[in-house]
Amino acid sequence: MSTPMTPPTMRFDNRVVVITGAGAGLGRSYALEFARRGAKVVVNDLGGSAQGDGADKSVAQTVVDEIIAEGGEAIANTDNVIEGGRIIENAMDTFGKIDIVINNAGILRDVSFHKMTEEDWKLIFDIHVNGAFAVTHAAWPIMRKAGYGRIINTSSAAGIYGNFGQVNYAAAKLALYGMVTALSEEGKGKGIFVNAIAPVAASRLTENLIPPEIFKALKPEFVTPLVVMLCHENSEINGELFEVGGGWISKLRWQASEGATFEPSDSFTAETLKEKWHDVEDFDHSYNPSNIMAPLEKVMKNIGTNRSSQKQDDK
Repeated sequence: MSTPMTPPTMRFDNRVVVITGAGAGLGRSYALEFARRGAKVVVNDLGGSAQGDGADKSVAQTVVDEIIAEGGEAIANTDNVIEGGRIIENAMDTFGKIDIVINNAGILRDVSFHKMTEEDWKLIFDIHVNGAFAVTHAAWPIMRKAGYGRIINTSSAAGIYGNFGQVNYAAAKLALYGMVTALSEEGKGKGIFVNAIAPVAASRLTENLIPPEIFKALKPEFVTPLVVMLCHENSEINGELFEVGGGWISKLRWQASEGATFEPSDSFTAETLKEKWHDVEDFDHSYNPSNIMAPLEKVMKNIGTNRSSQKQDDK
């Protein structure tokens, strides 16, 4: 006997959510679920191919039709994310506010680095990074004025760990997390919380990368609960990165070795560094830096200690 579903308590009534790349896969799953929970949804999708070619206005409209058929409220937007201001303007003209932005739009231009063209590099950054910037930058003053906002950037395991043939994609995806770490600091005083997810899910981008039997099991719907929770008004999670897929969710954080320290003088050379290289790589003694001050404090302590010693010697 299956367990009955718990009625949703995380509602989004009177909230407006803008979702880029919402015509299929993860974006479509997000759009349908937010609408079911009462949100007004801006379904953005240019309707291009997985490589960034072409356009099809019916892609976004099909998801809107699904939402309306279920009794929800949504509009279709087919602007390119690079013109993010137009997406936000469309949302404001229709609904008069922006509460949530989910930067989900993406394409692939997989190729080994020695064969990569400037277009392969630029197009990936335009859609992933510049697109996320354009949409978020347009929504940011609206959220600041309202004193409220939730933003999700879509990173990737390729950006966290690297992957052959995806130098452009990996660089862009890690850049999106870097955007989150800094933007979360700027937004928290204004009630705007920003997070990143690195999803593993069946989509047109992963269709040829994942074996068919696994692909079928990695439903986008298994990523959606995390996005919903992070975007709810009761969530104050901020500046974090999560891996998610197949019903598994994990929070990532930086880990650093305690490292090796040297007198900052002429005696500090590559040779002396090599002698203590084990200390640099020793993660048996490690810590988890959580902000920019953590590594800086290590540096300042080393300099300060040596300055103190120098003063003692001078005496």
